[in-house]
Amino acid sequence: MFPDLSAARRRRPTIAARAVAGILMAALVAAATAAMLLVPMAGGPRADDIRFFRIGTGTTGGTYFPVGGMLANAISNPPGSRPCDRGGSCGVPGVIAVAQATQGSVENLKEMRTGTLESALSQADIAFWARKGTGPYKGQQPFEQLTTIANLYIETVHLVVRAESDIRSVADLKGKVVSIGEEGSGTLVEARVILEAYGIAETEIDPRYLKPGPAGDRLVEGGIDAFFIVGGHPVSAVAEAAARTPIRLLSFDDAQGRSLKERLPFFTESVIGEGVYEGVSETRTLGVGAQWLVRGDVPDDLVYGITRALWHPSTRRLLDNGHPKGPSIQLATATRGLAAPLHPGAARYYREAGVLEDDGAEPKVEPLQEPERPEDDPMPALPVPVPPAQ
Repeated sequence: MFPDLSAARRRRPTIAARAVAGILMAALVAAATAAMLLVPMAGGPRADDIRFFRIGTGTTGGTYFPVGGMLANAISNPPGSRPCDRGGSCGVPGVIAVAQATQGSVENLKEMRTGTLESALSQADIAFWARKGTGPYKGQQPFEQLTTIANLYIETVHLVVRAESDIRSVADLKGKVVSIGEEGSGTLVEARVILEAYGIAETEIDPRYLKPGPAGDRLVEGGIDAFFIVGGHPVSAVAEAAARTPIRLLSFDDAQGRSLKERLPFFTESVIGEGVYEGVSETRTLGVGAQWLVRGDVPDDLVYGITRALWHPSTRRLLDNGHPKGPSIQLATATRGLAAPLHPGAARYYREAGVLEDDGAEPKVEPLQEPERPEDDPMPALPVPVPPAQ
């Protein structure tokens, strides 16, 4: 039986992480305001021409935050920007998008449900369960407003130990000090699923609920024996730890790992190549899709513009050079394995691009299959989000 998620300590994002998002927002607002002041009054952009669009990402030590920053850059086009055909922004006119640092997938979906975020990045499995009201969301109302802009790339499960450690498999974690991710993160959900598959109760380890950066620091300093992080490699927190001390990544290429892929079809086989992290050899691990989600009540024309900007040729250069995971974000795989249906605005673009058949019908994009679990082996429940006061 899976452990109860409510046992995790309540952790809020660091002041520094929130400050990054605040600084970005302030800078963009200032830039837009300055541009408006420089444009002649007649025919110039007005304050109501500006539309802010928030993208929930993850911690600054993970992959979601820098990838979300690239996406925000690609779709933003503040009033007064240089035109696209003159080397300027090719984003949505009037849109200022901001990548907001969060704890990760679980918090992102909670904030989207309450309307605090218009869009967010999430692991496919967690998004699927949230939309259906199943798995760890059993007993909660299905998040039917959850829709998709694009499937982005495969995230990989990292289980990091020091190179000299006697931990050679997940089974060796018993009795060890292990960071399994902070509450609100997809890492915490996946770590608990993995521990259960290997027959390890959370009470059989000494758990810590750390962000990736502090977890890497503690590993280097000897304060913990191992840490989990789910993210598109290379993950900065892992790379920084590897640069400071020799590390190893544990493989899931065994019977328990294979059973996980069978029981939870969201998991796929993934390989972290040799040299991705300093001194670390090729490691076979598990992967899960990272997807860009949006509330279904965001206007169709806005989501159409965002999707079009995402796949504009100028964005290709940004993605290819902005982050090592950027080249994996491809139009050809944008509608594969979706955890939630496409937003109508996104579907319109994909039809025009020839990715979906333009037959006038709703796009028939099959979501990931929900894993079948016996009634006596439920997923752990997640706390019910409370809508903000009106």
